[in-house]
Amino acid sequence: MSTATAAPETSDVLSVRNVSAAYGPYRALFDVSFRVPDGGIVALVGSNGAGKSTVARTVTGLVTASAGQIMFSGHDVTALPAYKIARLGMAHVVEGRGVFSTLTVEENLTLAFRQREGRAKLKENLERAYTAFPILGERRRQSGGTLSGGQQRLLSLAKVLVVPSKVLVADELSLGLAPVVVDAVYEGLREINRNGTALVVVEQQVNRVLHLATWAVVLNHGSVAYEGDPAGASAAVETLMARREEAVASGAAEAEESEN
Repeated sequence: MSTATAAPETSDVLSVRNVSAAYGPYRALFDVSFRVPDGGIVALVGSNGAGKSTVARTVTGLVTASAGQIMFSGHDVTALPAYKIARLGMAHVVEGRGVFSTLTVEENLTLAFRQREGRAKLKENLERAYTAFPILGERRRQSGGTLSGGQQRLLSLAKVLVVPSKVLVADELSLGLAPVVVDAVYEGLREINRNGTALVVVEQQVNRVLHLATWAVVLNHGSVAYEGDPAGASAAVETLMARREEAVASGAAEAEESEN
């Protein structure tokens, strides 16, 4: 399955060019290329094991690319460590991680806001966070480790919403959450994007994320199977699933014949 139509003409804040990556001897990504327009929302979808989270870790520096190039905000970040990429304006939110479990909600936020904007705007930023996510205001004295999974994800998003990054990579934020909490998470993502942050959203709930996205990338076995308009991504995913089901059925039939 080949790449679809070219992305709309605009400046790119993130460009992934023919990137491959591996975990030791296991190759996980093969010649992956896609772009993230400035202020855009890119959905990164595919089945389990397709390489979505590896792409997220590679562009944020947690996994080093073995080939190819990653350009972020005019900088070649291919070989940079994660903390240097973060300093350039890349944020990475993975499920409930990024929350200090022994610190309160307010202490978590204070630490993040002081680091990025100093003390002068701390009170203002805290109020903005609590306005955006009232549940965090209600639980400001509660330790991060005692929050529910959904509340921890909102806490992670609040840090990016109040002090915007250039790009936010959100990896499987809806995993295991109740629908009403997923609604809150996605509204948080929309608000972050409205504030000027481009999004790369890794998600298994394909229809949900494609409704949010302005561009889509479908991965299959570590390679790009489709890149284009979100409307075409659904058909690409369905085609891949159908092929996989056919392969499983064929394998089962062959196994049954060999036993007879």
